Amino acid sequence: MTLLGFRGALLSVPHDPREHPQAIRHEADGLLVVEDGIVVAHGDHADVAPRFPGLTIEPLPGLIVPGFVDAHIHYPQMDRIASHGAQLLDWLDRHIFPAEMAFADRAHADGVAAAFLSELLRNGTTSALVFATVHPQSVDALFEAAALRNMRIIAGKVLMDQGPAGLADTVDTGRADSAALIRRWHGHGRLGYAVTPRFALTSSDAQLHDTGALLAAHPGVLLHTHLAENLGECAAVAARFPDAADYLDVYDRFGLVGSRSVFAHGVHLSDRACARLHDSGAGVAVCPSSNLFLGSGFFDFGQADRHALRLGLGTDVGAGTSFSMLSTAGLAYQAALARGDPLNPFRALYLATAGSADLLHIGDRVGSLEPGQEADFVVLDPAATPLLTRRTQGATLAEHLFALQILGDDRAIRRTYVMGDCVWDRDAAA
Repeated sequence: MTLLGFRGALLSVPHDPREHPQAIRHEADGLLVVEDGIVVAHGDHADVAPRFPGLTIEPLPGLIVPGFVDAHIHYPQMDRIASHGAQLLDWLDRHIFPAEMAFADRAHADGVAAAFLSELLRNGTTSALVFATVHPQSVDALFEAAALRNMRIIAGKVLMDQGPAGLADTVDTGRADSAALIRRWHGHGRLGYAVTPRFALTSSDAQLHDTGALLAAHPGVLLHTHLAENLGECAAVAARFPDAADYLDVYDRFGLVGSRSVFAHGVHLSDRACARLHDSGAGVAVCPSSNLFLGSGFFDFGQADRHALRLGLGTDVGAGTSFSMLSTAGLAYQAALARGDPLNPFRALYLATAGSADLLHIGDRVGSLEPGQEADFVVLDPAATPLLTRRTQGATLAEHLFALQILGDDRAIRRTYVMGDCVWDRDAAA
């Protein structure tokens, strides 16, 4: 048994503060007690310390928050981040599909997977829902690397039998490869599987139907795909499926809309689709960085809140331009404000931690540092840059957090902990 104590300013938001204003939990002088990687106590140091006489306590200067949970990201697109000059469909053809073809080579996949996970940890992200490629070995590479780092990663092989030459499976191979990967990886340590059709345009009706059957046969996995991201994409989907009520209805007809469905983007949703998302328990991973970069639009937080949608936050690298969930939270504020809905910084932190965890059905394991959860956490440095130092002097907690979201990035991550172990130390790496 290993018992560790971490003392510092603790901040977590276990529930959406829009609905639960008292959800913000802050201890200016807090103590987090961890036993064998699990949180056993969390509270004011003066209250918690007497319960653990003789406890070895490590002081952590800065602001301790739960590890970030990225609800939508593509690891094979890492090396195509910041690729110039196209909206979604052209960008895929020009930059992404050629890059993903390289993942037929397992050695290439291993190298990118290792770099990708290191970049997540450097940015304070300890859990993520990840797209791989159509190649099953791309999933093996990611999961093996994640298992070595003890990270909580959910991923899946892309299904796309209508993909370009060299990047397409078939109905039969897609099903067989996915089923084998589920048997091999789902529930292995901290890993989970997501059945992953790329989006409606890259799968035949037969494959979409088969995807629904695959989900029904494996009720513990997630469904992870894209929805209503870009106007050009939406028009192409409407042309292919003229009888569907809207984009979401395409997925619904194949049994892909349920409580474990995670849809990335949702920038252009009808009210009917929002009502169906709410009723089904499905949710949306909001990706403001990529929506801005590809000219897709601004997510409508007001519409989502009217329909009480389940939301999380995703970087969507490589259309997203940063691995930083701090930066992504700041862009979410700007996207919301563009539609007249200012995003409270505490709600942005919720979306980047417990909200995303709940969306991915891992909220009982990570996201709020409550007793019984895994001890994944990050130490933020409000003085990471000279400008942050100036802006946060004498600031309130809300001002500190907002400044970190608007001005912060990977430099503001002092340390990252996974299951109570320090896996990234900015000062040691300098």
